[in-house]
Amino acid sequence: MSLFSAIRDTLLGFKSLLVGMRITANEARQPTLTVQYPHETLPMPPRFRGHIKLVLDPATGKPLCTACTICERACPSGCIDLDGLKREGDKRKSVSKYMLDFTTCSLCGSCVEACPSGAIEFSKEYNVVSRDRDTFGKMDLFEKVLAEGEQWTKTHPTPPPAETPVAPPAAAAPAPAAPETPKP
Repeated sequence: MSLFSAIRDTLLGFKSLLVGMRITANEARQPTLTVQYPHETLPMPPRFRGHIKLVLDPATGKPLCTACTICERACPSGCIDLDGLKREGDKRKSVSKYMLDFTTCSLCGSCVEACPSGAIEFSKEYNVVSRDRDTFGKMDLFEKVLAEGEQWTKTHPTPPPAETPVAPPAAAAPAPAAPETPKP
């Protein structure tokens, strides 16, 4: 190795060091992107697909699902198991059991697209964790929607019962009209 090549290698190494320090200095001036996870979370994008969930009727606070089983038949993974019954006083059948096997769900969205009443949507839950695999093998979506319904009833007080309409008081006889004065 000659003296000339040693000096050239030293200068190239010093140049490389300066380039690296410049890049580091430029990056140090950028805002921090780190999120302190348990205390801060990033907003989920609107098209995020978590596991499916049942939707509440915004007017009544009850599940929209009519237990028609179209979602169960549309699921290629066969991970949905539901049952329904017609309760007294209701005009339609309603869901009584809705189980999701999340371990086999492929999040394809066939059930969401097939639902005629819009009773299923993707949740925005991304942090679904457990130490037990059976937790995801049998997710009871009906219990979750009932819990949401209880929260709904707390925030939406029931309206007072409708009172029977009272007949308005008889209209008073109109006041006599003022006599007209002749116009000249």
